[in-house]
Amino acid sequence: MARNAGEFHESKEHHGPPKYDYIIVGGGSAGSALANRLTADPSNEVLVWRRAEPTGSGNILTYQDCKLAPVTRQRSAASALVAAFAPRGTLRASINLGNPVLANRDAASGEPVGVSIDLAREFARRLGVTIELVVFERAAGSVDAVKNERADIGFFAIDPARSDGLLFTEPYVLIEGGYLVPESSPLTHNAQVDSKSHRISVGSGSAYDLFLTREIRQAEIVRLQGAGAALAAMRAGDVEVAAGIRQVLEGEAQRAPGVRVLPGRFMVIQQAMGMPAGRGAQAQALLASFVEEMKANGFVADALKRHGIEGAIVAPAA
Repeated sequence: MARNAGEFHESKEHHGPPKYDYIIVGGGSAGSALANRLTADPSNEVLVWRRAEPTGSGNILTYQDCKLAPVTRQRSAASALVAAFAPRGTLRASINLGNPVLANRDAASGEPVGVSIDLAREFARRLGVTIELVVFERAAGSVDAVKNERADIGFFAIDPARSDGLLFTEPYVLIEGGYLVPESSPLTHNAQVDSKSHRISVGSGSAYDLFLTREIRQAEIVRLQGAGAALAAMRAGDVEVAAGIRQVLEGEAQRAPGVRVLPGRFMVIQQAMGMPAGRGAQAQALLASFVEEMKANGFVADALKRHGIEGAIVAPAA
């Protein structure tokens, strides 16, 4: 069982140091998840030890020079949080392949790879559960899966239009949205795009579709099934401008001549983790804590580098 640190600190009956199979220093999200995994074996005695006000020096933590904060039993609380995320014993992660900055298919195996997959696997590992990747080609399908609880977590751009039925963390990655135009276009900067004479193609339900729907006043928005269709429409002359993730647009410009990316950006896409709203505030707090830790400890930066992602940056701490 997991013990309350205060139980032995204040006990008058205890003589000498108590004995435990495991001592976990830190009662945050990671500590709670680890305590849950260890106490799955009822023979394990686990102490979760959290420091309220350090009174020692340096990074040395001892019983004698540390004031202990009361900590509730971790097993039941951690188990409840695990159940909130993985009620079936498996964490279902909704993956959107429509955003290649975060997820792609491996060229050799065809399996999903990317920053969002790395985060999903790490979160499942910390919860002590298996993972199932629920893969979608477009953001709209990925969002709907989490909203309708066909998946337990997802990776989305924060947008007010998605707030109904979802709880978000703070962003872990920032991505720019830009415009692609024909090489011969008279357009030279983003502010010129919103004109009655312009049609803008977008991937339906994408973050930039939602943003432009609110912001564009004069141009016509042409919604198509995915970024590929939006780019093709611009090359075919069906629209004057294609909107999308800047890295994708730059890749298209390099792939074949005849198009160029307008300088600057029209929006910053804040990529975050999300979960069904019905899972509760405690579960949201755990997911938010996980994201902040992954930014702070370099996990997100390392994942971006490992997958060769350029142009995206790690979001600042909340």
